[in-house]
Amino acid sequence: MSEFAYIRFLSLSLLTEEEKQNKNEIIETTEEVLDAEGIECDSKISKISEDKLLEILEQVRSIRKKKKKTQDQSDIAAVTVDEAN
Repeated sequence: MSEFAYIRFLSLSLLTEEEKQNKNEIIETTEEVLDAEGIECDSKISKISEDKLLEILEQVRSIRKKKKKTQDQSDIAAVTVDEAN
């Protein structure tokens, strides 16, 4: 299901090059967003307007940004601990 949404993102040229390179992460995160939206099948995705798809993609981007920020903070904490030892 989320792979179909990814294909729609591609066909509408909504993805950045970085997002295209991280296809699996985009698909996984899109799955989370679609589940939260209650969208559970390809037929519903095919009927979603471009505006709604863009809204879903913005949610995907927001989640990815939060995950990346959390990961970066964890990495900094790990380096700080290593330097202290």
